[in-house]
Amino acid sequence: MTTTPKSLRLHIGLYGRRNAGKSSLINALARQQVAIVSPVPGTTTDPVEKAMELLPLGPVLFIDTAGLNDTGELGAQRVAATRKTFDRCEVALVLAAESGWGTDEDAIAAELAGRSIPVIPVLSKADTVAHDPASIAALTTRGMPPVVVSATTGAGLPDLRERLIAAAPDEFLDPPALLADLVAPGQVVVLVVPIDTEAPKGRLILPQVQAIRDLIDHDAIALVVKERELATALKRLASPPALVVTDSQAFLKVAADVPESVPLTSFSILMARQKGDLASFARGASAIDSLRPNDRVLIAESCSHHPIGEDIGRVKIPRWLTQYVGGKLDFTTVQGRDFPDDLPSYRLVVHCGSCATNRRAMLTRIHACDRAGVPITNYGMCIAWSLGIFARALRPFPQVAMALNDAQ
Repeated sequence: MTTTPKSLRLHIGLYGRRNAGKSSLINALARQQVAIVSPVPGTTTDPVEKAMELLPLGPVLFIDTAGLNDTGELGAQRVAATRKTFDRCEVALVLAAESGWGTDEDAIAAELAGRSIPVIPVLSKADTVAHDPASIAALTTRGMPPVVVSATTGAGLPDLRERLIAAAPDEFLDPPALLADLVAPGQVVVLVVPIDTEAPKGRLILPQVQAIRDLIDHDAIALVVKERELATALKRLASPPALVVTDSQAFLKVAADVPESVPLTSFSILMARQKGDLASFARGASAIDSLRPNDRVLIAESCSHHPIGEDIGRVKIPRWLTQYVGGKLDFTTVQGRDFPDDLPSYRLVVHCGSCATNRRAMLTRIHACDRAGVPITNYGMCIAWSLGIFARALRPFPQVAMALNDAQ
């Protein structure tokens, strides 16, 4: 459980005013001193994350945050950092203590609910605060029954765990397959894994590992090769594979080696389906045809890896798009959780496979682009479109391909 990536954990945010007991509650749930606790308002500044296991949910990620009523110039920055966590939060705990549940808590809960994030009201510090029964009844009547807890004595924590389990999204409890639903048990899937200068030493990147595990879990057969050995591997198979999945950077060579009759796609496109919305990314890829020289293009990465050599986001995709458009484009790159506020100034957003972030964060970015009227696609789809093999790369997903054709 300790090695499960954050992107695969249920993200649980804790929100409330300063000194509402958020850090103490995280420590109580984690059964260890994770966050610094003190009676001084504003002790928690930046969001603090704690990965742990919460059965039967499994791996979760608690996000402790600064008080949303913080003041001053630094306080405003802390509040802004707290509000950014809304983008990736999947279940929210809104805490109230000495001041009781009031307009501040209502405002937080309303904004979270407006984002379709389940909200659990928590009345904390029950060992020192006598919570008003009328307030408890009023919240219950509004369909928001609170959980009364004490981080000091542990009172109410079992009830809170039960509420967290009940609030977890269905897709977390029964996550979609990455690719195993595309093949039958016992069928062979060839995974093409180039080993270049940016490949991590001694291991594979996360989407490749996830693909292998997904196939094993569903009783399919994974055959892993580099792009140079692909043709030889295909010849040695007694029958054609059910699917070939490649790193998007090797699309052209792999497409040349794989017979047209064999379905072909990329790890990035599979991640686009699991983490985001495949149809939205497909529509975004079609917008490449409307790009003109000097248009602004945003390259967005969800992690903060150190680019070297022929980096896919900084070198290869800009090169392929520039060649496709026939003129120079204005590229901007953002990393990690940074996402610009001036989205309407861009003509296209090209996002990575988002293996380092969760589905909620990716969907938030898609919705932000929709509101700004800017098409968004991802690395694999952008590369496939730029290289002229988009229709083939989308063939394993006929419903999305049909929807795109209808839209066009």
